[in-house]
Amino acid sequence: MSRNNSKNSQNSQTSFRGLQILSDDLRKSRDDLNLKTKKFINGLQEIETEINVNLKSAKEKYKKRRDYWNNKVKQLKEKKVEYKTLFDKLLEEKKSNQKKSKNSDRLVSIKQVERKIDNLERRIETENLDIAEENSIIDIIRDLAKSKQDFLSEQENSDLFKVERKVEIVKINLNKIYEQLNKWSNKSQENHTKMLEIFQNVDELREQKKKMEEELIENKKSADRYHEQYLQAMNQRKKISKGKRPYRSIKNPGTRSDHFKKRNEMIEKMKKDKLAEALEKQKAGKKLNLFEARLILEKSER
Repeated sequence: MSRNNSKNSQNSQTSFRGLQILSDDLRKSRDDLNLKTKKFINGLQEIETEINVNLKSAKEKYKKRRDYWNNKVKQLKEKKVEYKTLFDKLLEEKKSNQKKSKNSDRLVSIKQVERKIDNLERRIETENLDIAEENSIIDIIRDLAKSKQDFLSEQENSDLFKVERKVEIVKINLNKIYEQLNKWSNKSQENHTKMLEIFQNVDELREQKKKMEEELIENKKSADRYHEQYLQAMNQRKKISKGKRPYRSIKNPGTRSDHFKKRNEMIEKMKKDKLAEALEKQKAGKKLNLFEARLILEKSER
């Protein structure tokens, strides 16, 4: 009889040591996974912060600048239409005045006058003339220059000349408008491209966050499984160390049931309050502790 008791005692000690080793291993595995969970949570918070910073930059910086330049381009395009309409109108007016004008022959004669003046001035410079001949040529040059000036004065007061001046002015302004349109459109496109690059980066961060959340869920499930096994091993150790199942009173089951019910209600209320606080912290971009993160994760799984 004593031999059986000794054998049972040895088996009990072996079993207890095995459970002790097992529970230590389970606890270590659980704690390692919990630590990994915390790293996941910190990583998710860093990604969320980076996403918010990127979106703020895209909205307040590049989108704002793009919209500013787009508005400038829109206004300039309206101005371009006005100048283009005026330019076309002036061209028609110029054509009409050219048909009415009789100055084409006069233009030819002006060129002839200029050639004559050039030839006479060259004679003075190259030929050996006496004073009388030189003075005579100078008088001719003076008369030719006066006739040229009279024609130019007459031309400047003509409707055709006035229209041509307006055409040139409008043409210069149109060219400036086209230059500005090209410049401002490029600025708008540059900011739009940068904004799209940020959005693409945000999409990549969100995909990275999604994968990390999936890994976090799996990691949490594994940690919970190890924790449950750890509790079972600890319970077995208690049974072996006491040599019997933990004593449970069966007196006043209703009172004990009420006690557990109230305790569970208190725990649920505390978890609900803590969850609300955690959600507010998450919304404000504040760092969550492990307990708060697990509450949010459990909520998303339900």
